[in-house]
Amino acid sequence: MIDSPLSPASICAGLPTEFVGRRVFYFPSLPSTMDAAKRAAREGAPEGAIVLADEQTAGRGRLQRQWLTPPGSGIALSVILHPKLAYLRGLTMAASLATVRAIQETTGLEPGIKWPNDVLIHGKKVCGILIDSELRGEEVEVAIVGLGLNVNLTPSALGEIGGVATSLSAELGRNVSRLEVLRSLLTQIERYYVTLRSGESLHEEWRGLLDTLGKHVRVRVGDRVEEGTAFDVDAEGSLVVRRPDGAMVTIVVGDVSLRT
Repeated sequence: MIDSPLSPASICAGLPTEFVGRRVFYFPSLPSTMDAAKRAAREGAPEGAIVLADEQTAGRGRLQRQWLTPPGSGIALSVILHPKLAYLRGLTMAASLATVRAIQETTGLEPGIKWPNDVLIHGKKVCGILIDSELRGEEVEVAIVGLGLNVNLTPSALGEIGGVATSLSAELGRNVSRLEVLRSLLTQIERYYVTLRSGESLHEEWRGLLDTLGKHVRVRVGDRVEEGTAFDVDAEGSLVVRRPDGAMVTIVVGDVSLRT
């Protein structure tokens, strides 16, 4: 299933944001919205500008995994932001919370979050989030928040990964308006980013939506593997795993798989 094309005019008309989504760089097809957003930022695009592609052919997920968006099937989006260094790690919470709330608002579905920032519905991935930042000393030059959200995608079209992926339309059994979802998503991104920028913590709300906590997990951290129970997440968003011997280990970045 595919949806009608998006356009900058339709996105901006009546959008209730102050800066997120007020400038739209739209492309029928791109290899990667992240790369295009970096170029736009270097050329002076304002904070809140977005890069959007109807088709993404070489999108990147976490750990260099590929994220494809066939034409008309999803939202391939990158947002240009300029946070202070102190709030950089909080962007993971802001982006995943914004995605969950936008899905709830527009579809009534109830997603969860797999640590640190995959959005799941019934245990299957509906959205991947990647944050890429460039620093100069203690200053964040730019942070690009990339999101790939499956809206009207048929999971079987993804080949072997279709078994672990889903889409909003697959969950609802009907087509979903990408424009409606996107406008809600941009609104929620601005809301959570402004909250984060004001110094308020998103930790408790984000923690409450994590599907990972309490489950037996295997976490690949570079060349080593940690295994145990996902015990908690700290204020910075790091995962606290309780090993079988009772020792606690804090993981800042890693790839989680659930163990049965």
